[in-house]
Amino acid sequence: MIRTRFPITRIEQIALVVRDLDAVVRAYWEQFGIGPWRVYTFGPPMLKEMTYRGRSQAYRMRLALAMCDNVQLEVIQSLDGPNIYEEFLAEHGEGVHHLGIFVPDLSAAAAEMEALGHPMIQSGRGYGKHGDGAFAYFETAGPFGTTLELIERPKERAEPEAVYPPGASAT
Repeated sequence: MIRTRFPITRIEQIALVVRDLDAVVRAYWEQFGIGPWRVYTFGPPMLKEMTYRGRSQAYRMRLALAMCDNVQLEVIQSLDGPNIYEEFLAEHGEGVHHLGIFVPDLSAAAAEMEALGHPMIQSGRGYGKHGDGAFAYFETAGPFGTTLELIERPKERAEPEAVYPPGASAT
């Protein structure tokens, strides 16, 4: 039987898991000029559907997003678990956690990943301004050396709760 390949034509996001998001964002800005950073808190009530290790599970994290050329950098700090960020910190400490790929339909893409033998380990839906937008992480660290995240962008992103450096444009 020939398996279909999952088409990855571009890595669009590189994400780090850290213990102190503010310190890391400040360091990237001050030392490398990467920013501005848009900061969000993801969890209830923003995320309407959340799973962790195959079951419904609420969790919360702060994240900051910035562009570096055509790659989105994401810094994540866990606030409440259990979640895969806390697992990563316990097993590896801070560092590169996953690569992100934007997909047009997360449900279809997730089914393809699972058909290839990569189970979903965490997901969330509803972070867009209108309750759309979704993400899912897959168990790929063994064969690929890191976790893969599939991201369905919202039509319009919610306003960030903060921007760093202060006074910078959020766009």
